[in-house]
Amino acid sequence: MTRALAGDVDTSLRVTCSDPGHTLVAADGPIAEANEFLAALQVRGLSPRTIRAYAYDLLLLYRWMHAAGRSLRQLEARDLLGFIAAQRKVGAEPKSINRRLTTARLLYRFWMNRELGVGSRVSLPGAHYKGPGRDHDLGIHRLRRRGVLKLRVREPRKLVEPLTPEQVRAFLRSLKRYRDLAITHFMLLCGLRSAEVLGLELDDIIFSDGRVRVCGKGQRDRALPLVLSRALRRYLELERPRQCSKPRLFVILQGKRRGQPMTPAGLRSLFRHRRRRRVLAIANPHRFRHTFGADMARAGVRLPVLQQMMGHADLKTTLQYVRLSMADVADEFRRALKKIAARYR
Repeated sequence: MTRALAGDVDTSLRVTCSDPGHTLVAADGPIAEANEFLAALQVRGLSPRTIRAYAYDLLLLYRWMHAAGRSLRQLEARDLLGFIAAQRKVGAEPKSINRRLTTARLLYRFWMNRELGVGSRVSLPGAHYKGPGRDHDLGIHRLRRRGVLKLRVREPRKLVEPLTPEQVRAFLRSLKRYRDLAITHFMLLCGLRSAEVLGLELDDIIFSDGRVRVCGKGQRDRALPLVLSRALRRYLELERPRQCSKPRLFVILQGKRRGQPMTPAGLRSLFRHRRRRRVLAIANPHRFRHTFGADMARAGVRLPVLQQMMGHADLKTTLQYVRLSMADVADEFRRALKKIAARYR
């Protein structure tokens, strides 16, 4: 966040977190139009993490509007080109910029009761002809006629490489606690997100049925087989304090906060310290989840089943695990090359 906020901006604008939720505050007091929008999102039941993301998107938007001398009612679509340029200047990722553009349009529609018009001198993406029928990726979604395209930044398609078996073994060997081993297993063998791991409670672990109940994004629950019961049982029997303040599964094990729920910062530090080793430089929590998805796809798990296991709302998101990584392509190429060499020997 520090990187995205760098530059000539009004630092008096800030986000505060209180019991009701996140609010935007300026030097002369709260920003009512932004805070009413955030309050409406909270009433709709969006998760605190989602509302927090909206709040910081609005913070960047209002800092830019203040520097550009614009207000929400004066905002036009071509003004957003200046917002894009400012975001690019501080090194924001295209995906983040597009999310912030969506936040700006939603805020404008919330207050103006109309869409942010296109207007002149706005560079919109060109509409690609996809042909009639169904989509080319899955063949199950009907193609709809596209309306007026929104202003967006081109997002490059990045291929996220899963961890190699050597990297996984090196990381697991570096763990000294059953708690840390169980956390890593939940990501590597069950595909859980970081927030899902931290949100697990004791009642979510059902040893009798051999399954774990997971509350994912959008409050969507799913059940997964409990394949790591040995490390988890050792943690519960030997490491987890008997008296804990909350029923969270994973807690802090030492210091003044012993028995308190493990925090996102604590989980990040578990991986950050180990990434100092060159062989584990890319071993972040989400990379273990991605490795799980890639392993399941390699093993032939069907797409709808993999979608359920990963907790994806859209089946297209699951396709990224089906696309071969560069390591898979290289392995197939070497195997084919051996056969070709034998043929012409």
